[in-house]
Amino acid sequence: MGICNNRTIIVTGAGAGLGRGYAMAIAAEGGNVVVNDIKREAADAVVAEIVAAGGKAVANSDDITSMAGAENIVKTAVDAFGDAHGVVNNAGVVRDRMFASMSEDEWDVVVRVHLKGHFCIANTLVKRWRDQVKAGQKVEGRIINTSSGAGLQGNIGQGNYSAAKAGIASLTLVQAAELGRYGVTANALAPAARTGMTEGPFGAMMKKPEDGSFDHYAPENVAPLVVWLCSSLSAHVSGKIFEVEGGKLSIATGWKTGIVRDKKARWNPAELTDVVDGLIAESPKAQKVYGT
Repeated sequence: MGICNNRTIIVTGAGAGLGRGYAMAIAAEGGNVVVNDIKREAADAVVAEIVAAGGKAVANSDDITSMAGAENIVKTAVDAFGDAHGVVNNAGVVRDRMFASMSEDEWDVVVRVHLKGHFCIANTLVKRWRDQVKAGQKVEGRIINTSSGAGLQGNIGQGNYSAAKAGIASLTLVQAAELGRYGVTANALAPAARTGMTEGPFGAMMKKPEDGSFDHYAPENVAPLVVWLCSSLSAHVSGKIFEVEGGKLSIATGWKTGIVRDKKARWNPAELTDVVDGLIAESPKAQKVYGT
């Protein structure tokens, strides 16, 4: 008996990297897993690993960026296991470019896969869960989104990715605020791990150690938190952005209203220099944008 026993979880982008690690770990804790990946052979390979280890999983290669694809993914879960209890929105792409050189397509594809991809499956599931609640059923729904340090602080050369990941962080807050009434939690991850998207800029830094020491950037290090968030144990936690790296775990504090200057009247533009400079001087320093 694991903490995800009899719970069915959809994991997108689960053919490799973090998604594969999540799928394997959820199955090891008794969960039924829908392994979604646009590369069907990769999804099939992960399913074969899970089944060989005694777990339960099915493969799916539908498009996460369309409602029709999302509906088919959820249908795969229901047809195979009778219901769907959560989604780990993990799939993503990068098209890194300095902002002044970025093309419309490079912007659109990253925003579509990350931000719209997060919307489609979650929206499909939430409608199902809402209907179940209205029919008198108890729901323990889980939405686990994937933001990024780039979404929380920004990253040079990743304006498209940073914007999409920041949008996902805010979306998570709204989902948590709206969906608690249905028994649904929404949380997000900002993981630092070795994946296909990090091979280029961070390949050397995140390389697996050859001396057998702790593999700080192994994708499997993030999986325990994902398993816990998918389980019934996390029912009291929603609207949080978790930063995970190696053995480190923290919760990002996010934006909040800072020091206020109130003139009790309309400001004159010319007087704002001293006011703004004073606010900046007294405010906590923001974390630096990555790459600066």
